Amino acid sequence: MRTMGVEEELLLIDRTTGHPVPVAEQVLARAVAAGGPGDGGEVVGEMHREAIEVFTRPHSSLAALGGQVLANREFTEMLASEAGAHAAPLATSPCPVEPHPTESERYTTMMQRYGSLPRRVLTSGLHVHVSVDSPEEGVAVLDQIRTWTPILIALCANSPFHDGVDTGHASWRSMLWNQWPSSGPQERFGSLARYRAVMDAMLSTGALLDSGMLYLDARLSQNHPTVEVRVADVPLDPGTTVTVAGLVRALVDTAANDAAIGREAPNTPACAVRLANWRAALEGLDGCLVDPTTERPAPARDVVMLLLAHVLPALTANGDDQLVERGIADLFARGTGAARQRAARLPMTEPGSDDLGHIALAAARAVPAASTHLDAARPRTVIGRSTP
Repeated sequence: MRTMGVEEELLLIDRTTGHPVPVAEQVLARAVAAGGPGDGGEVVGEMHREAIEVFTRPHSSLAALGGQVLANREFTEMLASEAGAHAAPLATSPCPVEPHPTESERYTTMMQRYGSLPRRVLTSGLHVHVSVDSPEEGVAVLDQIRTWTPILIALCANSPFHDGVDTGHASWRSMLWNQWPSSGPQERFGSLARYRAVMDAMLSTGALLDSGMLYLDARLSQNHPTVEVRVADVPLDPGTTVTVAGLVRALVDTAANDAAIGREAPNTPACAVRLANWRAALEGLDGCLVDPTTERPAPARDVVMLLLAHVLPALTANGDDQLVERGIADLFARGTGAARQRAARLPMTEPGSDDLGHIALAAARAVPAASTHLDAARPRTVIGRSTP
């Protein structure tokens, strides 16, 4: 059985105002003093001091992965609270912010080289790693899954607000992130040699600082024998993280099997996949998504069910089918993080004033429960309502 792990980026916000605060150094120092989150997890810094990233170790069990996701969030929240902050699962800040760069040679160079982009873009994503048997298998997987990953953007959408306004998007983080020069989908590679040639060609342009800036929607990990899927917002609910991790592992299993039996990967142009990403980021689960089999729009629920049917044999073989099916049903019943953030928005208290800090605080205060239908975490209280 393939192993999987996740990386969640979390926003550090003031416990009173909900505005981002640059306390990552204090949080990271406390993490070191505490010996880390345990179970092979790790907390690291990000480009900005208003954010941190927390890793799980690889897991074979989806339930065990969920347990560590919950433990990681509880650990980082404890550390943040000691610095007067929350570690909030928000993919963008609802409140205006001018982020403070982390002091490192690499990040300093990026700040100097890429203009206003790194000075203004503060986002938090979810990265899912799934093991592959070889780089060759990994590239075959990337070719097979590229038309399905836009659906993950919709499932995890958790960034409707930015800079104090409603953006009209479910995942504004996706729009911000895709300003980086190498972000987004790629054409079908066809072979490991072609994958490496494309990466080399991108680096040879000089537009990227280093190979760490190969910000593809999905790529071969440089540090682990995995494929890494990077399209999604960090979800509001840790249960969604677990659901998506299960889906990604099943996508990888299905893709590897399809490649092994000689099934040709879709040759959908990268520009069409980019538009599928755009539509998912705009509408989330509340409108239409692009059906990967027809390349035409269809109701979001129908497209998500198509994904579920596509990977159901792999989900069943992994023992993940019930957890993932219930997680998807939960998303349609309660809404994505974006929908729940909008539901929590309060009316303006004064003319010309619409501080959205209360939305950030509501997300941060959604206290994880000990267990759920996923045997992972979901909040005991969620934005806009209480969990039954």
